[in-house]
Amino acid sequence: MSEGIPTPPQVWVDADACPGPVKEILFRAAERAQVQVTLVANQWLRTPPSRFIRALQVQGGYDVADDAIAERARSGDLVVTQDIPLAARVLANGAQAINPRGDRYTPDNIAERLSMRNFMDELRGAGVQTGGPAAFNARDRQAFASQLDRWIASRR
Repeated sequence: MSEGIPTPPQVWVDADACPGPVKEILFRAAERAQVQVTLVANQWLRTPPSRFIRALQVQGGYDVADDAIAERARSGDLVVTQDIPLAARVLANGAQAINPRGDRYTPDNIAERLSMRNFMDELRGAGVQTGGPAAFNARDRQAFASQLDRWIASRR
């Protein structure tokens, strides 16, 4: 788009660790709602043919995909990520953020989530086995789809 013409809100996906079922929900929503969905990853991604879906491959490296998303996400955009520091960065830019399980990151909860993430990192660094997240399930898919639908409805 040219200078001065605002771009419509779009979805940015931190795609390296995004579950396949979430990508499928996003692909269907892109067509149905005619919203731009951009998957950002440091590897090649297969996407269905669509004028609303694209993949942006960035160079490998620590936080390269996160940096690309944070630089591009604007007010009104939605970022799908499990990365809490990335969520904090895009919230500061005025974008909205959710994780693939449908949990919203907000200005009210992001500091607590960052603090818990850092605490868990410290525990793991000290050799404590903290376990991983629960398996991704149908309830997670439904929660994600509901949050995505809310965002799509809010942009109309």
